[in-house]
Amino acid sequence: MSRAKDIAKKNSLRLRRKRRVRGNISGSAVLPRLTIFKSNKYLSAQAVDDVNGVTLASIHSKTLNLSVNKENAVKVGAEFAKTLKAAKIDTVVFDRNGYLYHGVVAAFADALRDNGIKI
Repeated sequence: MSRAKDIAKKNSLRLRRKRRVRGNISGSAVLPRLTIFKSNKYLSAQAVDDVNGVTLASIHSKTLNLSVNKENAVKVGAEFAKTLKAAKIDTVVFDRNGYLYHGVVAAFADALRDNGIKI
């Protein structure tokens, strides 16, 4: 298989996981859905109220001048925990957006837990 086909297959499998998971979880104002997106350069996250279709809080590693790796994911997670606490959100439903719970995604989630956010 060519490299392009490998990447396309990997992305299509991620999108299948994403659709399957989003069919089962939903966020509300009391218990928002925390969704993440990671590219090769950046990491972003947002707390979403799916009932009203509103983003309650968000963060992007570009605003912190950080690239995406495990160490920076911990920094972004700690900063996002502060943002969530300022918005009076202490519990979220974690939507890994089809990404495997490994590496950057796991480091981000662990940083949230370490800073007092219940997942």
